[in-house]
Amino acid sequence: MCPLTEEETRVMFEKITKYIWENLQLLVDRPIGTYYFRLHNDRVCYVSEKMLKLAANISGDKLVSLGTCFGKFTKTHKFRLHIMALDHLAPYVKYKVWIKPGAEQSFPYGNHVLKSGLGRITENTSQYQGVVVYSMADIPLGFGVAVKSTQDCRKVDPMAIVVIHQAGFGEYIRHEETLT
Repeated sequence: MCPLTEEETRVMFEKITKYIWENLQLLVDRPIGTYYFRLHNDRVCYVSEKMLKLAANISGDKLVSLGTCFGKFTKTHKFRLHIMALDHLAPYVKYKVWIKPGAEQSFPYGNHVLKSGLGRITENTSQYQGVVVYSMADIPLGFGVAVKSTQDCRKVDPMAIVVIHQAGFGEYIRHEETLT
């Protein structure tokens, strides 16, 4: 486990900022203590200060994982959010999309959200904005990127893509061997 470099921190925070905007500080300085981002085998882990101190006694080659895996760096050095970060990001997200029950079954399989499956969308959502996808029962399902703004969603064809799928809870099943 090592701290992120300045470049890795910048790339990761740019990605997270697309979803939670100015609430990024709330992610690090939480009321229950301070949390850190640490790199382990190209994966970024979100770790409490207490757990980080306890893990200092374990050698790096014996450590499998620590804390919550927020995402990983690809070989081209881009950061990909994992679904495990959803529980930590969802309370701070600014833009949300709610999908109808029929689309809830399609989203975990990696399909995009169509206009016909859109239940609601946060007002003033701009085009290409990072959003968190919720069920109509306010259960977070995953991450996406809004292809259309809120105003454009009202005028678009029912079969047009409104939100591009980035990550969803179906990843647990589809990528079971790589998420551990």
